[in-house]
Amino acid sequence: MKKPIPALFFLLLIWWAPVQLLAGGIPPVLNGQWTGPLKVPGGEMELIITIVPLSTGGYYAALDVPKQKVSRMPVDAQVKGRDVQLRIDQAGSRFIGKLSEDGKMMVGTWQQPGLTSELVLTRTATSAVNAAFKAAPPYKKEEVIVPNKVAKLRLGATLTMPSGTGPFPAVALVSDMGAQDRDASQEQYRMFAILADYLTRRGFAVLRYDDRGVGQSQGKYLAATTADLVSDAQAALGYLRAHYRVKKTQVGLIGHGEGANIALLAAAQPKGPDFLISLAGYGQSGREVLRQQQVEIMRLIGANTAQVKAALDLEDRMVETIRQTPNNALARAKLGVLLRQNNTDIDHTMVSARADQLTSTWYRFYLDFDPSARLSEVKCPVLALNGTDDLQVASGKNLSILNKGLRNSPEVKTEKLANINHWFQPPPAEWAMVNGQQQPVFSPKALQLINDWLQKQTQPVVSSSLKSKLNSLKRASAADKPRG
Repeated sequence: MKKPIPALFFLLLIWWAPVQLLAGGIPPVLNGQWTGPLKVPGGEMELIITIVPLSTGGYYAALDVPKQKVSRMPVDAQVKGRDVQLRIDQAGSRFIGKLSEDGKMMVGTWQQPGLTSELVLTRTATSAVNAAFKAAPPYKKEEVIVPNKVAKLRLGATLTMPSGTGPFPAVALVSDMGAQDRDASQEQYRMFAILADYLTRRGFAVLRYDDRGVGQSQGKYLAATTADLVSDAQAALGYLRAHYRVKKTQVGLIGHGEGANIALLAAAQPKGPDFLISLAGYGQSGREVLRQQQVEIMRLIGANTAQVKAALDLEDRMVETIRQTPNNALARAKLGVLLRQNNTDIDHTMVSARADQLTSTWYRFYLDFDPSARLSEVKCPVLALNGTDDLQVASGKNLSILNKGLRNSPEVKTEKLANINHWFQPPPAEWAMVNGQQQPVFSPKALQLINDWLQKQTQPVVSSSLKSKLNSLKRASAADKPRG
């Protein structure tokens, strides 16, 4: 009899899944970030639950467990009066508690297969690092709306513009998989806010936008595929090129993770970016990326060879079922049978949530998405950076595929950054100290590489005839100098 996959393994295998948008009913008092230590056999783990308002009237909520490498796992939140329930269906877990009268704490019980423990979640104070972005910077910051005429929706965005009359070179930032806000917020880390601040201070206009259905953006994220999201990046390019303070021929894209592949797809189409930076982009197919993630995560938590093989075998059978069953209702029923056969103790709601996820429009597309198929159509310069500590995207293999596929690009530079993770953070020992606590930072080396490459791409082009004249003038000037 095949040994079932423990609930913890199942939780970790799906940590990468796109976040879900919550239906309304959550009062503004829950908005924010909540943290608390969960006592488990042998110690404790910090849980971090982030709740962000959506333009639809509901909320995006996600669970992070740094110790277990769990990031952005979807959370469903419900509240009646001061009674709060946070449900993580995919992990068969839930928190039931009460909100304190001052709105600063949630006290209750955490339940998951094999564990019931008291848990206190506390609303965290705003980080001093984040507050720094609210100080008056030496540039203009404006909240704008980017129209996407193709998808017939509007995207809420922030445009930062250097001081001066311009025109300036510009970049638009494209986020990784999962519905994210314009800052690509994760816990106390605002990846895109940091990148935008850094580049704007060095002479670049930067546009960053909320993903569909998040913040001030319209649309439904889970109904869109990777290919659909290309039109959002194209809309951002069009917005920048129409701006009177932007150089029309120096507008690029910087994409992170899946956002890098969205940027590459945009570059393979007419009126694409003039240059492009891929941060943790991948050349492997979606299916290969997901398998790699499963193996790496299970290896980190100490799974043995038999458990890894069992998990991959189950995943292969589910993928085959999805591909052979176009009818979603029938596919969900078949997937439910497979999940329950593998683990008889699995919760019904967990099975339902997982089956819904596996038959979503995004997942069906992502399984067979092969970014390398369009790389030869990219005709702009590309810088591709990947970190060696990235558990989601293997740096060596993916950079090799990107470098080979971008054969028609006029310039391709690839580089592996040692000890850098998927979010371009260096090791915690190198993080900044703020109010006596370490706060995550964007790798200074990566920022420098990005800026140096962009400066090279956007420097004035000097014609060969003008270069010849300048060299002649230099030689004549040198000949006229008196010799000592």
